Amino acid sequence: MGKCYRSDTDSDRDSSYRKVLSPVSSLKGVGKVIARELHKRGVQTVYDLLYVLPRSYQDRRKFVPIHEIRSGESALIKGKIRELRRVRPRYRTMLEIVVGNEKGIISARWMGAPRYLFRFRKGEEIVLFGHFRRSVKMLETYHPEIIEVGDEHETGRLLPVYPEIEGIPQRRIRRIIIDAVDRFTQNLEDPLPRRIREAAQLSELGEAIKEVHFPCESRPEDLRIRRSPAQRRLIFDEFFMLQLALALKKSKASRERGIAFGIQGTEELYRSLPFELTGSQTRVIREIMRDMGRPFPMNRLLQGDVGCGKTVVALIAAWVVVRNGYQVAFMAPTQLLAEQHYLSTLELTRRMNLKAALLTSGMGTHADDVRDGVRRGTIDIVIGTHALIQESVRFHRLGLAIIDEQHRFGVAQRAVLKQKGISPDVLTMTATPIPRTLGLTVYGDLDISVIDELPPGRKPIQTRLFHERDRSKVHAMLSDEIRKERQAYVVYPLIEKSEKMDLKDATQMAEELRGVLPDFHIGLIHGRMPLDQREGIMEAFKKGTIDILVSTTVIEVGIDIPNATMMVIENAERFGLSQIHQLRGRVRRSVYPSKCLLLASYRKTDGARRRLGVIEKTTDGFRIAEEDLAIRGPGELLGERQSGFYQFRVANLMRDAEILSEAREGAFRLVEADPGLAHRTYNLLRELFGGGQRHWDEFVDVA
Repeated sequence: MGKCYRSDTDSDRDSSYRKVLSPVSSLKGVGKVIARELHKRGVQTVYDLLYVLPRSYQDRRKFVPIHEIRSGESALIKGKIRELRRVRPRYRTMLEIVVGNEKGIISARWMGAPRYLFRFRKGEEIVLFGHFRRSVKMLETYHPEIIEVGDEHETGRLLPVYPEIEGIPQRRIRRIIIDAVDRFTQNLEDPLPRRIREAAQLSELGEAIKEVHFPCESRPEDLRIRRSPAQRRLIFDEFFMLQLALALKKSKASRERGIAFGIQGTEELYRSLPFELTGSQTRVIREIMRDMGRPFPMNRLLQGDVGCGKTVVALIAAWVVVRNGYQVAFMAPTQLLAEQHYLSTLELTRRMNLKAALLTSGMGTHADDVRDGVRRGTIDIVIGTHALIQESVRFHRLGLAIIDEQHRFGVAQRAVLKQKGISPDVLTMTATPIPRTLGLTVYGDLDISVIDELPPGRKPIQTRLFHERDRSKVHAMLSDEIRKERQAYVVYPLIEKSEKMDLKDATQMAEELRGVLPDFHIGLIHGRMPLDQREGIMEAFKKGTIDILVSTTVIEVGIDIPNATMMVIENAERFGLSQIHQLRGRVRRSVYPSKCLLLASYRKTDGARRRLGVIEKTTDGFRIAEEDLAIRGPGELLGERQSGFYQFRVANLMRDAEILSEAREGAFRLVEADPGLAHRTYNLLRELFGGGQRHWDEFVDVA
């Protein structure tokens, strides 16, 4: 395996975990300039530096004979300088050193002929590490690293290669990290409890950090795919600390006093509905009712694909709350979505005998009437946007907060809504399928219910990809569908023409479609229209007096027109996977076969091609979510509000799902056994959550 790392320093070693939080400037070789560059990368302390992990490793365990080097490989070589000369290929000045032994020669070249190379002389021995490729005459390497003959730090081992930091050469970074590893990792206090380490067969923290930086026992192939025992320990740590926080949060919530709702009478309500609930909806309602009947606040996520009936389930929960003398707040992330929820549920809320109202910004004096009704308790369920969390909104007796597409709200906004009542139940909903690994990190403190069944008789959507040359074919398919007495959507990403983006816009294309398909009634709807105008257009579409509805993504959520069986999405390459999946869900609302036609530009990014390929092949929302996670990553997938939560240093949600599950199990088991982590062996764990005992007590609410 080559040599293990051995420090040649006589530095004082400090095993205290707290000392790892010393400023990085306390390390040997870190002056003001280097400290400033490290600070730019977020490296403030020795702890931060120890987690600047190698992005790869160079195999310098042994010298490779020159005649055994293969093109495309990196290698450590030693030989004598045969020639040293200037060359000018294609008008560029370069310095070439030909190095060889009795069995072969290679060419090493440096652009610009750096001065330090002229200290070498013909016949001298030289050590190089570089990436080699075959030329016409011999193997070549460009800008290889020159290593001092006999330098034991730079040869004889797997050498770490760190992320580039401006102004700090790799060799200097390595020397600084050697000092940090030597002084701070030996006998380092380990915050992970021994029984957790032993159960997961994990190494000590100090040993793991040292091994990751300067591998001794690890195999190169394991290091490359982040599967060495040392890397596994650091990955486990990241997941464990996150899951421990979620476990403590969930444990604290479970000890709060909440509202124990009486849940009688739901069977009678089911019989009054104009449709039959699916088995999946019934199962999820039972899970929700079980939570609501307990004297602790419900904190449940309701997840389900487009068109599965989440809103109906939420309204049944609302009905129970109102029957118990409480009110319901239903918060959506945008004014359009709030309006659509209000309009699409009016018939059902009336049937349930619920007094519903809409509250958004810009409603004028009518908003005062709604706020007054909420305060006096004459309004049972108020549907709205962020307007619901304004200070002027006071509930008479809030018992349930329903939050739609909750990942589009910040944590603080959700907390403010909850504070509008005294420990109300919280039901959050999402139509964006969540990969299991992401769910365990984002929603790990919530109980999760999944509606995994569509209403009976609904057929899969046939999705096909077309390009601009196929436009007449798409128009013909639209015409055929309307002649079957069906209806269709045509969706555009813009409302009006943009000078910056060459996209089809809804306003212009509605006019063009009227010219192409003159026999049909074509309507237009977008978010800039007043609510009453949009309401009138949707009512006309619902009644069938509009054949084709040209729209922006305003129809993404909450529209239920069973007779609409075709959707055309223009500039489909501009949409995300989950957004296309939600949009096409608008035409899977009946027993009729449905189609989604994607019209895309020829100029597509690799990511767009991959997205369109996935959406064309599958209607499985969870597979689509996994692909979306793989393509975009968790930060972009969840948006800026959530992305800071997922800046893992080592762990990767897609690659390390098995370790995540193991870490979660250990963290939740630990909190179940000791909800306040009061035992002295957990002292360091408590400190790591910031600020010592007082802050810890506030966090976990230890009695």
